[in-house]
Amino acid sequence: MKLIALSDTHLKTGKIPPQLQTILEACDLIIHAGDFSTVEAYEAFKATGKLKAVYGNADAFEIRQRLPERLKFEVEGVKIGVIHEGGLSIMDTTAQGYLAKEMEVDVLIFGHLHRPLIEKKDVMLICPGSPTKPRMSNPSVVELIIEKGVVTGRILTLEGDLCGYMQFRDALKEREKEKGKIKEEEQNS
Repeated sequence: MKLIALSDTHLKTGKIPPQLQTILEACDLIIHAGDFSTVEAYEAFKATGKLKAVYGNADAFEIRQRLPERLKFEVEGVKIGVIHEGGLSIMDTTAQGYLAKEMEVDVLIFGHLHRPLIEKKDVMLICPGSPTKPRMSNPSVVELIIEKGVVTGRILTLEGDLCGYMQFRDALKEREKEKGKIKEEEQNS
């Protein structure tokens, strides 16, 4: 079974970006770890008929009324937990690990950080990042394949707006590359 985990879409309308729509059409289940932002965005994902979701801190009150804070379900014998705020760090996932054990799940999917992570320890911890509002990363979702109780995951990088940090980093790399070309030309002259 193919699952797409995503979070922090923060869409203002009910229109899912085309690249993301293509990815969602090709999966069996969509897991959204919160922060749709608007009811229209939530309804667009719900209309796929494949959605399992929790609400996030930026979600409208009406979404909070419809969705739980935490969700736990099973796919092919694998227990999956979903929460928006699993912890505040992507560098230290101790809190997320404890939360996964508390929820008694094999896989914990969480959002809020806008930066992707797949970590396998006692449990698999997954932060899909954000396909539309990334932080210190490219736009992303996570693809999970579950076959006979075995879970494999990979981060899918999407086209789209980069966060300011990534734009700055790329501009510095380009500037350094240009400096290198100028020095090389000067040495060859």
